Order: sequence, then C-alpha cells, then structure tokens
Amino acid sequence: MKIGVIGAGSWGTAIAQMLGSNGQNVNIWARRPEVVSSINCDHVNPRYFSDVELSRNIVATVGYRDCLYNADAVAVVTPSKLLRGVARALAPIASDTLPIVICSKGVEAESGLLPVQIFEQEMGNPDRFAVLSGPNHAEEVIRGMPAATVIASKSPEVAAFLQQAFASDHFRTYTCSDVVGVEICAACKNVIALAVGMSFGLGYGDNTASLLMTRGLAEMSRLVNALGGEAITCMGLAGTGDLIATCTSQHSRNRRFGEMVARGGTLEEFTNETHMVVEGAYACQTLLPLAKKAGVEMPITEAVRQVIWEGADPRVAGLSLSDRPLKQEFYGLG
Repeated sequence: MKIGVIGAGSWGTAIAQMLGSNGQNVNIWARRPEVVSSINCDHVNPRYFSDVELSRNIVATVGYRDCLYNADAVAVVTPSKLLRGVARALAPIASDTLPIVICSKGVEAESGLLPVQIFEQEMGNPDRFAVLSGPNHAEEVIRGMPAATVIASKSPEVAAFLQQAFASDHFRTYTCSDVVGVEICAACKNVIALAVGMSFGLGYGDNTASLLMTRGLAEMSRLVNALGGEAITCMGLAGTGDLIATCTSQHSRNRRFGEMVARGGTLEEFTNETHMVVEGAYACQTLLPLAKKAGVEMPITEAVRQVIWEGADPRVAGLSLSDRPLKQEFYGLG
C-alpha cells in the first residue's frame, strides 16, 4: 500500500516513519527543498528528529501531485491555518474517492469551520474524509513507543480502511463516527494544556492542574454536545486521552508555551525557538465564536485568550475563574 503524507513537521515525520516502518510505501510532501533532499539522500529530517534514521520506504517530494501519485490514501498533517490552501491545491489532482485523513487540529478563524468541513467545502464527497486524533506525541510515536488513536469518519468503510492502514504492533487504531466530537476535542485540549502550563509556570501544583483539566473537560463536553457531537467522545482517546497527554507531558508544545507565557515569554519567541506552531494559541480565539453562537460558557478558554492576545496577567486571569458563581458540577449537557 502507498500512502501520501502532506506535511514534514514533527507529527508528519512521525506518521511517515510509523507507516514506513510498518511496511507501507510513503510519499511525504515537504515545503523546503533542503528537507526533501535530506530525507531522500540521508534518510533524516534535518529540522525535526534529526537523530532518527527514517525508513527507506519514505520518499520526499516538493510537489503535491508526486505525493499523491498512486496513493491509496493521504494523510494531511499541516498547521490548521494552512488547511484551506492545501484542500484547494488537492482538489484538481485527487480522485473523488481517494480517502483523506486529516491529522491537523483547530478551527478556521474566518469561517468557524472544523478541518474536515474545510475539505468537504473545497473538495466535495464528504464520505471519503476522516480525522485522526489521540494521545500521540510525535516524539514517542516516531520511536515506536506504544500508543493508540481514534479515526473518525462519516463512512464506516473509510474508517475501517484507514484503521487497517495505520495500525501496527505499536500503534493501535480505533474507529468512531463522531467527526465533530473528535475535532472539537482536538482543538479544546490544546487550550486547556496552555492553561495547565500557565498554572505550573506560576508555581501552582498538581491540584490546580487537575482542576483545570477536569473543568476543561467540562467545557469541551458542553461544546461538543451543543454542536451535535456525542459527549461520550470526550471520555475517549480524542478527549480525555489526548487531554491527559497534552496537559502533563513535557513533549507538549502547548503546555511548554503556557509555562513560558506565565514567566513573561511571547508566542513569537516560542515559535522562533522551536519551529513549531502552538495550535492552542489560535484555538483559544477561534473556539469562542462557536461557543457564543451555541450558547456555551468556556471561561478557561476565555481566560487563556485574554492572557495570550490581550496581555492579561495570568495570575489575575486565574483569580477571575475563582470568582465565578458556584454551580453544580455537571451542567449544560442536554
């Protein structure tokens, strides 16, 4: 089987390596010619995981058409803000039935659309799309450490096909039909990880982190429920599983950036230092219009937005959460 991977960042490289090591032939698209040359000649991505020798089954290209050539499926692993451009570029060259699994997380700022909705709008035939999400740190997946993920699609056939294509001895795959729920969880958990990172950066402890994770899960569940997803999805790999990994691990760019912000750092500094996109920094902006339209309260997300984009003091923002009216633990879930 041949699979195209669009995006040679940390997660794209890890997915390509996982697939290649499992015997799949992989064409990976990279934006930088020097990255393509290094992968093809030296079997190393010089920008991400330069200490990992990549599978000989991986071939890099700078062209979308070459990436899709004879592909049985395509994984899109680019920053969420680039997804519409990718979808438009793929539309004239991808067959109408080619399975496309989106591994990016976020909400489009201008439209409020989720990743799979962008691709449906630009490419048509919604049954061929799927999303992949879960507690999958690239740093561990690329080294073959045991992990699991969920693949959600409106089409049971597409979900089952991709489940088999991505499964390996070290990467267990599950399927579900709740595409909206999986994508909302994927965006929300990054914001909550920022809040947890800020709390540790301020010198708070595990109790505070647990508080933010649990109440963040409640925010996530309310929004999923209001947008037509299934609240139970929030208890699975895309919800609780990914939330735990993203909030607790030092691999998590969102948690690390939250710690940096609490200590006076900026988004620009973090991006320049790591060459990584902090999806939660953008999701805290783009999720709130969806929540407002649906009549859902997201106080933690709003506090994170104020700190990152309005320069609010993280300690003051945290105190504002404590000043909210006391309520029942579970509310807003139908």
